[in-house]
Amino acid sequence: MTPAITLLKKKRIAHTILKYDHESNAPSYGLEAAEKLSLAPNAVFKTLVVSDEASKLAVALVPVNTKLSEKKLAKVLSVKKITMAPSDAVTASTGYLLGGVSPLGQKKRLVTVLHETALQHDVIYVSAGKRGLELEITPQHLISLTQAKAADITASAS
Repeated sequence: MTPAITLLKKKRIAHTILKYDHESNAPSYGLEAAEKLSLAPNAVFKTLVVSDEASKLAVALVPVNTKLSEKKLAKVLSVKKITMAPSDAVTASTGYLLGGVSPLGQKKRLVTVLHETALQHDVIYVSAGKRGLELEITPQHLISLTQAKAADITASAS
């Protein structure tokens, strides 16, 4: 059991745990999850941890078939610039390893921004805190647990 699953059970929030056989050489953990679980990629959200110029961390959740717009996210966070956080900082702050970072049950609660398309789904899928484990949860529950704000934070398709 991961901290994310423990949190959902403790708060008695409806969720479903989905398991799949993770392949360590998968080029994209999120797309692998969508494919192996036969889920629509636009309903599976990857958890990305970013760092601003003051090394303050934040979480961005975007569909696995999209790319994060660092510019748009920086604007939402009211900072000049963001970059992907170093893996050791991600693990230290969240307690999770890259590829299995859940937006829930993190060691330190980080500011969280959820891509606005999540609100178009009855349920979305996020990492349960381990590679090969996904959580099905309503966007509303995710927002209430993480205090996330919804915004357009993906790069436009070119």
